[in-house]
Amino acid sequence: MTLTHELGHVVGGWSGGANLVDLELSPWRLPYSIHSPDPHPLLTLWSGPILGVVVPVFAAAVIRRRPVWFVADFCILANGSYLALAWVAGDPHLDTPRLFQSGATTLSVLAYCILTICLGYVRFRNGCIFYLSSNGASRETNVSQPPDSDLN
Repeated sequence: MTLTHELGHVVGGWSGGANLVDLELSPWRLPYSIHSPDPHPLLTLWSGPILGVVVPVFAAAVIRRRPVWFVADFCILANGSYLALAWVAGDPHLDTPRLFQSGATTLSVLAYCILTICLGYVRFRNGCIFYLSSNGASRETNVSQPPDSDLN
């Protein structure tokens, strides 16, 4: 999730003519990208959460495998949750306060958060139920076993 989100910021900044000054993608650190100058900060900032959802969903639609959809559903939920939590936290280095500082409207951030959190929650929850149920787990891991059958 953090990889596609942060690379979304990089692509957005590049698209808007921003200079990438620093980039951190290590999995053991909080990822970030710093652009300066950034002539279109809204493009750079919105590209993170938008591509952070679109790229995994596109990959899942192309690959068409349940585990890939599970990851994509997590990315939908995580991106919306991140913007909502960053809004509450108010830390000026997080995306949501920076979006507001760059001119994003409350309604646009609220709409994104509601859409992604609601859709992501329902889809990710269903995936969790599938994988945590004994029936779903055995079906996914042992493909040679036939689906539920009454052989008794």
